[in-house]
Amino acid sequence: MRSATHLILLAAVALLAGCERPPVDSVQSGYRGTGMEQVYNPRILVAQADQNKAPESPAPASPDGPKAGQVYQNVKVLGDLSVGEFARNMVAITNWVAPNQGCAYCHNPQNFADDSLHTKVVARRMLQMTQNINGNWKNHVADTGVTCYTCHRGQPIPANTWFKTAGADAPVAGMLGDRAGQNAPAIEAAFSSLPGDPFKPFLAADAAEIRVIGTTALPTYNRQSTKQAEWTYSLMMHMSQSLGVNCTFCHNTRSFAAWDASTPQRGAAWYGIRMTREINEDYLKSLAGVFPADRLGPQGDVAKANCATCHQGAYKPLYGASMLKDHPELAGVRGAAAAPAATTVNATAAMTTTASGVTVLFFAVNSATLPDDAISRLANLVAALKARPEVKAAISGFHSAAGNLEQNQELAKSRAKAVRDALTAAGIGADRVELDKPMSAEANLSGEDPQARRVEVTMK
Repeated sequence: MRSATHLILLAAVALLAGCERPPVDSVQSGYRGTGMEQVYNPRILVAQADQNKAPESPAPASPDGPKAGQVYQNVKVLGDLSVGEFARNMVAITNWVAPNQGCAYCHNPQNFADDSLHTKVVARRMLQMTQNINGNWKNHVADTGVTCYTCHRGQPIPANTWFKTAGADAPVAGMLGDRAGQNAPAIEAAFSSLPGDPFKPFLAADAAEIRVIGTTALPTYNRQSTKQAEWTYSLMMHMSQSLGVNCTFCHNTRSFAAWDASTPQRGAAWYGIRMTREINEDYLKSLAGVFPADRLGPQGDVAKANCATCHQGAYKPLYGASMLKDHPELAGVRGAAAAPAATTVNATAAMTTTASGVTVLFFAVNSATLPDDAISRLANLVAALKARPEVKAAISGFHSAAGNLEQNQELAKSRAKAVRDALTAAGIGADRVELDKPMSAEANLSGEDPQARRVEVTMK
């Protein structure tokens, strides 16, 4: 009897060993009754917070004086910066990528103009890639942007990349015969029986369609298969692990496929997938002839990016800390680093218009009052709406996931109404302005988040 009890206890311990030790925290991200919430383990978050802390930026340099391209030889990127600005960026990049190796990691100390080291050629291409991401993919990176540190975190080689592999497709002895790309342990698929390589089908130039269900109820014209669904689920598992979130971060539990019921993060993810494809095809794949053999994968391809390359377990890389504000030249903006950048959003309000046509206004804490300059800030949007009378404006107010839900929703609604009133007062017909339901902003580790007091206006 005692042996049986011991066996039961051991079995219970073994079963519970796979569970996270309480307590855990949850943050509601959707309406009540939908089961839309993010579950966090405080102990894991503490460890991740240390890993996602942005380093201090070097002091600004003067934009005055001769340009780097005039003084130094073979400067093909950032040559329009002053010598001081250029040196500041080289010091920062060294600390971000190769703090232990120093300048010699990319440069020949005897001749800095020499391109014989592959690391210098790669670094130049990566700078061009960074400028492209920050300048042309704001639908994903917004104004937070990325720098070399976003992926490297003080290491010459980013920790999370992928290569093409044929391992999962190799025939095996026994009844399985052909694994069909799955049924083999893979961390990318959370060690499930799902396909072990969700990157090659979806994050390369010849990407397959990401879809689980067909667009019609009948089999006619419905070419979506169970196999396609499994590949898609594998990619979703990777994205979930990379961001440290669950499915409801992007999807509404009532209808995963419905875009009009999804969170804003789903749109950002859509652009992120396409941005990653461009990075892999246009920037990384082109370096296949530059890297030495020991830096290539088993199929002879270069290391490529996926969601974990930047996010590294955080819902936003570095939990949304923007290093780009101190290094605007990495977005192709010349010389702005000479002026100290603001570290917080303006306490009253600020407005930006993204490339996607979404206008964003930030309100003061616990306030629904527009600032005096709100009308001038909305001028571009008003002009665009007047030029296109068939277009409507959809206004969405966002609120914090913490605190009293009803009060937060009312505040978000009041802010949205304030923006609506400003548009109608500027001559936009009330029938062209729609108010969407208040939305909850994603969880924020650092306390009060400006994203939780924003209003978005979308032209549709």
